[in-house]
Formats: sequence, structure tokens, C-alpha cells
Amino acid sequence: MTVIKIMPCLDMKNGRVVKGVHFVDIKDAGDPVENAGYYEREGADELAMLDIAATVENRKTRLEWVRNVSKAISIPLTVGGGISTLEDIELVLAAGADKVSMNSAAVKNPDLVKQASKKYGNDKITVAIDARRNEAMPSGFELVVNGGTTPVLKDAVVWAKQCQEFGAGIILPTSMDGDGTQAGYDLEYTNAISSAVKLPVVASGGAGKLEHFYEGVVKGGARILLAASVFHFRLLSIKQVKEYLRDKGIQVNL
Repeated sequence: MTVIKIMPCLDMKNGRVVKGVHFVDIKDAGDPVENAGYYEREGADELAMLDIAATVENRKTRLEWVRNVSKAISIPLTVGGGISTLEDIELVLAAGADKVSMNSAAVKNPDLVKQASKKYGNDKITVAIDARRNEAMPSGFELVVNGGTTPVLKDAVVWAKQCQEFGAGIILPTSMDGDGTQAGYDLEYTNAISSAVKLPVVASGGAGKLEHFYEGVVKGGARILLAASVFHFRLLSIKQVKEYLRDKGIQVNL
């Protein structure tokens, strides 16, 4: 049986952890180094850190944030935001990240996924796929880029399949409709992606209750469960989530 992993996510802006709803209404959620260390002690399997303003502000991921957080933890760290070249990937990995996540840049330049997976190994390359509902798309989900601000008239599930072919190692789909709402993962979207690819899929956007994590695995097909708000604001602990999943028959590392 697959071991399910819990991945808190540090959304970064101006050197602080922040959290919004539907990618807006941003609130402060603390210091990244303190949060990272806390989550490792709590039992997080991995950690994500996303520079949410990098692409919109047309700049690179701030490497000092990566260095500071990576020094504070020993669990794998995935870093995303503003990564658009092989040089960016090199710098982020050198700063202490174990994996990189790319989104808008991969859409604009699919060769980047191919080149990166060939150079660094597909286990280092996550492709994040933000989407919103659009009935005009075959799957019902349209790809959006630039921090959720720009729809690109491309089917999100078709794109996920292409990313698998290009050599991506992990797919991280986030539904704009669910982000930050704590109303549950968008299971329809998560399952559409996990059913279409053989890669590990990260459930992301909207976790608010213990049952949401269970549903992410059983109904969404996810192998990694990402959450931010519930952990940042101490509504749930990682230990609570893992014990709940274990009691439901899901294999986790306690």
C-alpha cells in the first residue's frame, strides 16, 4: 500500500508566510523559518515553499528564503515561484531545495520541463497546474497562469498528460475555486488529474477538516496531501491528520 505524505505549504510574500482565499485576500501567517521547524517537529513528511508573487512581479524566487528555510529542516523541500530557466533551477537546488515546482514557465516553454527532468532527474521536477472550471474545456477545467490571473484556453487535464510525457515527476493541481476556502479539496479536479497520469499527484487547495484529507486520497487519488491554512492557523495538527488517516486504514508515517 502507498504511504500517504502530508505536506504543509509556505506561501511566501515579502519574506513572510501568507495565506489567501481564491489566491487573494492575503493574511500574514508568520515567520517561514519558525513555521518550517515547527512542521518538521510536528511530523510533516515534506514541505512546500511557494513565492506567490514572483511571477506576477516578474522576478525570480528569493534565494535567501530558500537558504534560511532549508537550513532549518531535514525533510524534503519543494520550492516554486518565478522558476523559468535551467539556471533558476540550478540556483534554487544549490540554495537547499530538494525539488522545484514550475507552473507558468512550463506552460510558456514546455521544453523547460523536458530539459530540467533530463538534467536533474524527474524526481526533482514538480509541475503545478492551476485551473478553474470552464465547461468549454473537454475535462471542464481550464489552465490558468500568473498566480491564477490569466486563463490560457488550454485543458488542464490534457496539460497534465503532456507534462508526464515531458518527464515531470510530480503533478501539483490546485483549483482556484477551492483555494483557501477550507471547504475541501476540489475532488473532481484532483481525480481528473490523478486518473489521467501515473505520477504522484498532490491534493492542494481547500483542506479544512480531517475528512477532507481522507477524501483527497480515496476520492481524489492523491498520494501527497498539501495544506496551508489549517496548519498555519493551528486549526488542525499534522499528528491529528495522520492519526485520523491511519484510523481510516490509510498508510502514513507516524
